[in-house]
Amino acid sequence: MNNICGVEFKTGGKLYNFNINGLDLKVNDYVIVDTEKGLQYAKVIKVFEGDTSNVKPVVRIASDNDKKTFEQNLVDASKTLKKARNIAEELKLEMNIIDASYTFDRKQLLFTYVADNRVDFRELAKRLANVYKTRIELHQIGPRDKAKEVSGIGICGRQLCCVKVLGHIDSVSMNMAKNQGLALNPSKINGACGRLLCCLAYEDEVYSECQFGLPNVGQTVETPYGSGKVISVDILKRKYNVNIDGDVKTIEAPNDKK
Repeated sequence: MNNICGVEFKTGGKLYNFNINGLDLKVNDYVIVDTEKGLQYAKVIKVFEGDTSNVKPVVRIASDNDKKTFEQNLVDASKTLKKARNIAEELKLEMNIIDASYTFDRKQLLFTYVADNRVDFRELAKRLANVYKTRIELHQIGPRDKAKEVSGIGICGRQLCCVKVLGHIDSVSMNMAKNQGLALNPSKINGACGRLLCCLAYEDEVYSECQFGLPNVGQTVETPYGSGKVISVDILKRKYNVNIDGDVKTIEAPNDKK
């Protein structure tokens, strides 16, 4: 019997698990849950069976009044965002505040911002607390998280993966692009956030496996046709072309990749 639900607080956000607590919950239901930041309004994304020993229980199924409270919080938070930006500008703080959100019970008001360097926002937080009479938290995020917050369209023509399908953002390295034989051109391998494309990680394991035992372009190798220089490599097909005294030969690598 299902006893745990995975919920998200923002569309496409990270999933957090809660004990269903005997409630009749289904996917797409809305619930009120208790978090470290206070009560939160959340959407049920999945229900499943699991260990509930270290999982907090759902407080209740959200009512129509809860929905109205949540929607009003969204409206009020958008107003606080404008206020916070104005104060930051007055204080000449080098930061870009991109989002504001209340906890459901309004015990905390969270602002997220991006900045090139550390920012002393103590005066900003003090002024905001005086205006809104609640606990203020400012959280600095990086370019990847900013892209996830504001969304956008990737070079593939689809909504950014970090918004649409990724619950969390994995690390992506330049070696992944090299493993896949991609031209190291920033305009080709960087996403809207200016960092390496998240999708480079999707097939990295397969490319790493397939390239085992393959030579590098420019490497001199021995072949049944004689010695020559590798001019191209097809990693997935495990083939490579070798220039032997002006004659190009295609060599198939053994299939025992491990």
